Amino acid sequence: MKPPICRICDKKLVDMDDGGLIYFKKRPSDIEWEKRMEKIGGVGHPPNAEWFCKKHYNKAIKLNHLPINEALEILRS
Repeated sequence: MKPPICRICDKKLVDMDDGGLIYFKKRPSDIEWEKRMEKIGGVGHPPNAEWFCKKHYNKAIKLNHLPINEALEILRS
């Protein structure tokens, strides 16, 4: 997993009261990544998941029905 640092503002999350990890709608490439990891017994940070600080978490969770690239585009605007 990636360290808990907000994808939007780079704030380091010290504990889970500072924000959290959000999983977004899987894209075809995310499904392929999962299949590759399963096949090789690999682990890692899922490409459809990101950390967000408390400031950005509530906005981001409302967008978790979207693929991560679309959600991040909205969050950055």
